[in-house]
Amino acid sequence: MQTRWQLSRLLTAPHRLGFAAAALLLGTSAVWWAVVLAARAAGVVLPWAVAPPLAHGLLMALGFMPLFITGFLFTAGPRWLGLPEVEAASLRMPVQAIVAGWALALPGFHASTMLAGIGVAVVALGWSVLVLRFAGLVGASRAPDKLHASLVAAAGAIGALALWLAAAALFANHPTGVRAATQLALWGFLAPVFATVSHRMLPFFTASALPLHDAWRPNALLGAMLAAIVAELPFAIAELWWWPLPPALRWLQVAIESCAAAMLLWLALRWGLLQGLKIRLLAMLHVGFLWLGITFTLGAVSHGVMAVLGPANSLDLAPQHALTMGYLGSTLLAMATRVAAGHSGRPLVADNLAWGLFWTLQAAVLLRLAAALWPAATTPLLLAAVCAWVVAMAGWSLRYGRWLGRPRADGRPG
Repeated sequence: MQTRWQLSRLLTAPHRLGFAAAALLLGTSAVWWAVVLAARAAGVVLPWAVAPPLAHGLLMALGFMPLFITGFLFTAGPRWLGLPEVEAASLRMPVQAIVAGWALALPGFHASTMLAGIGVAVVALGWSVLVLRFAGLVGASRAPDKLHASLVAAAGAIGALALWLAAAALFANHPTGVRAATQLALWGFLAPVFATVSHRMLPFFTASALPLHDAWRPNALLGAMLAAIVAELPFAIAELWWWPLPPALRWLQVAIESCAAAMLLWLALRWGLLQGLKIRLLAMLHVGFLWLGITFTLGAVSHGVMAVLGPANSLDLAPQHALTMGYLGSTLLAMATRVAAGHSGRPLVADNLAWGLFWTLQAAVLLRLAAALWPAATTPLLLAAVCAWVVAMAGWSLRYGRWLGRPRADGRPG
């Protein structure tokens, strides 16, 4: 049997195609940002057409994430919906468009806002096609429960809108528009998708691995989770044009975040955080979900400090990186590891390498939070954080990327 890596094998299953493209962008973006930070620390001035924070936020939010979501959705989605498997070849063109778009946008960030805008517009086109394709699956399904798939499709449409807005803002050279598009992507697309998948899969995986634990996940709970997440969006957008926010609005935000933090931290325990720590792959998912509760806790503290001491005082970007690197990054690594292992015919476990990469990611998150909370040591902490991020993410991409282009270890098709 042919066991060497072959590009054509990526077209044998949606997760192979989506994850391979995502791994390419994940590793590239991690190394790119490490080079940017290292150059800045060394006093090397790089050319920029788009401000570095804008380019960083846009690429990290909407670069590799939609491709990982593509691989997962078109693998698990048909099962959720009671439909036949999707042919990976049918997804090739939009996936290629996303990769090609970022291949244009990345140099455009340094050389030309027009080139960056064209690249992001190509990404938006590719993702829009994928969202429409998944929405078509939802519409064609006769499954009695389409709630999770429908919510993911709706959030995906918001992600497409965020990409089109980002492209338009780049064409218009409108930095605030780019920031708004990134916030829309985080709170209207990525966090809702991940929360929806967490609600569906985390209790199920826990009950499967720990028979004495029930798969408790009422739909009302999902509604409360999504309401708390989406409630952050108007505050994030308002802050871009209306700064500082009036005290009454700031205290309202603190109240919402405090209630959300209490609910999510309790839910992490209710879903079996402590019991799940005994099984590595399950622990990765539970630790990832814990970061969502920590995100709202840090947000409540940060905005409470701003309300009391003034807008110049806060926890800086700590809450946002708890969401992006902590919740989204950890859940991504855990879920992608599970899918890659299970669909490559390998044991459904986190071996020492996977476990080490996951905890390297946790170190990266903690270092990035420390950089936000300790301004005097920001530069060395940022460099340490990005080095850990590169090791975790490029390491994952190299290890699992090799699996994606090889036959299943058990000899089965797929």
